[in-house]
Amino acid sequence: MKKTNAMRILDAKKISYEAKEYDDDGEHTLELGAAARTAEKLGVDPKTVFKTIVMRTDTKEICVFLQNATGEINPKKARNACGAKEVASVKPDELLGLTGYVRGGCSPLGMKKQYRTFIDQSALENEKICISAGVRGQQLILAPEDLVKATSATVCDLSLE
Repeated sequence: MKKTNAMRILDAKKISYEAKEYDDDGEHTLELGAAARTAEKLGVDPKTVFKTIVMRTDTKEICVFLQNATGEINPKKARNACGAKEVASVKPDELLGLTGYVRGGCSPLGMKKQYRTFIDQSALENEKICISAGVRGQQLILAPEDLVKATSATVCDLSLE
């Protein structure tokens, strides 16, 4: 398995993680449950797989949100978390230019710029969580507290429930 930027960042910060590969089917539409299918392929609880969602605020700030595979981001809570009047997901064709990653392989670690990052509080209910390693078909498994530290993230309630 080739090292990704996300892995190199964790290595540099001396944060332990496990890298796992899975068969990528190329379907990465959130509405179609890509994160839940990833959990199934890895044989883990979907509540431990966190999808990375990149959004733009009304002031054009880019923010990164992480939510578990079984949940959806509540737009109102996302707006409140980042102090914006409006937030909207960036278009898939903008993702590579903004982050350096493609849809389905977007990691909260190692983006082109350090964007403000927000992680749903459900992450802390798990001993380990899975995030994209920065390429399709690879996930990183690490302690949620370590991810918070590595991304300087804000932990908050982002859940739609």
